[in-house]
Amino acid sequence: MLRFRLIVGLQILMMGALLLSACGAAAPDPTPTVTVNPDEIRTQAVGTFAADLTLTAFAAPTNTPAATVTPLATFTVGPTSTGGVAFGTQPVAASTASCYGLSFVSDVTIPDNTPMTVGQAFTKTWKVKNAGSCAWDAGFKFAFTGGDAMGGSTYTVPSSVAAGAVVDVSVPMTAPNKTGTIRGNWRMSTASGQFFGDEVYVQITIGGASAPTNTSGAPAATSTTAPATATATATP
Repeated sequence: MLRFRLIVGLQILMMGALLLSACGAAAPDPTPTVTVNPDEIRTQAVGTFAADLTLTAFAAPTNTPAATVTPLATFTVGPTSTGGVAFGTQPVAASTASCYGLSFVSDVTIPDNTPMTVGQAFTKTWKVKNAGSCAWDAGFKFAFTGGDAMGGSTYTVPSSVAAGAVVDVSVPMTAPNKTGTIRGNWRMSTASGQFFGDEVYVQITIGGASAPTNTSGAPAATSTTAPATATATATP
């Protein structure tokens, strides 16, 4: 459209120039005649056209690509270590109660490495002391903690044992069907399972055939199913 208008303008200017030259032959015009050079008109028209193209190019929007948003790296929090619990074949003792204590005094029956035969019934008795500053409450438990239980079962303290008191704790047992040195570990705990004090043990040797005799010392057990007993022997 712009080129068309430029061409029409040039044609009008040229026609006007021709008319002015024709009229000038009839009578002299005191006004100076303006000589129109077609080449100059075309040069001005081309320059105007080029300027319009430049302005159009500046006015046109540029296709600038949008900035790409790069997501930040995501860090995954690893599991927090809370401390492991070792697994084994022996019972796991709970945390120790601070004011409770037990100290081993002596073996009343079945000294270490007492010879036994397979299936022989006996009662193991330990003399122990309440070495803590708190009394043992009724319901405290004297329980197997490792080795070979030899048929022994957990003993429950029937009544309170004062701090400093010395008592005998007895557990009926039976020599197992194996040979060699056999040992079982036992320990006192609160009713909720908090072990405390010395861990005591019974240790026998088996090397012969089975025998029905009972080799327990005082107090003697009349049955292998009899409950364990604890007897206070001294109270400070």
